[in-house]
Amino acid sequence: MAENNLNEVCKEAVCIDAGRVYDSCCDRDCLEDLRCYFSEANQELVSNAVNVRLRNAEVLNVLVDVEQVNFNKGFYSCELTFYFLIDLDVYTAGNTLPTEVRGVSCYRKRVILYGGEGNAKIFSNITSLNEIDTQLAGATNLPRCVVQTVDPVPLSAVIRRVDNENDVICGIPENVAEIIGDDIVINLPDDANTIYVTLGLFTVVQLIRNVQMLIPVYDFCVPEKHCDDNCSPVTPCDVFSRIEFPTEDFFPPSINNNCEC
Repeated sequence: MAENNLNEVCKEAVCIDAGRVYDSCCDRDCLEDLRCYFSEANQELVSNAVNVRLRNAEVLNVLVDVEQVNFNKGFYSCELTFYFLIDLDVYTAGNTLPTEVRGVSCYRKRVILYGGEGNAKIFSNITSLNEIDTQLAGATNLPRCVVQTVDPVPLSAVIRRVDNENDVICGIPENVAEIIGDDIVINLPDDANTIYVTLGLFTVVQLIRNVQMLIPVYDFCVPEKHCDDNCSPVTPCDVFSRIEFPTEDFFPPSINNNCEC
């Protein structure tokens, strides 16, 4: 019945130029111990803080860089850099009201997806009321990476000594730094205190290429596989998360009452 209804609705096949999702993945990441970066005034408060509370976290920007994987044709490496705005309550003494402080954290993620092969060069023009014929610069048909995310779940925040050797230092763009309102302090002495936060992040990454095709629309494209960077270390928790729940150990099967002698 449903197929008959679709045939009645789809009376004509139309050729369209559209972005086809060649590959996609979804992932949930628990981002532990992300270092926060503050302005000079806020960093002074953090250095003298005795306690901290994580209030909120927001995705400010995601920088995306796509490069072809040389050893595997048709696959592309998507380098993603997330920038988060962190809202904190900082306590500089006991039994006092907290001071609201804003900082920035960053996180890097690599995803490898299939984007197909193509060597065509693309040229196009744009016309508007003020421009008769504006020619776009030629471009290759490199697939584009689209990242969908929601604001992360704020999980925890701690104050501890800065770890200059192991902290991941990300270049902070000007539009992100302007939100803090001052020069961000990147370099801290080894004995200085700073704040590390833990966030829960949900993402959907798609690799899209423009093609001409006939396409029926049925439902939303929800990826089912998890992102794979091909270099993540396997931890005991990773192995444990892949084990199915032992239902029969908790609820043993009953005896078959229809016995045959």
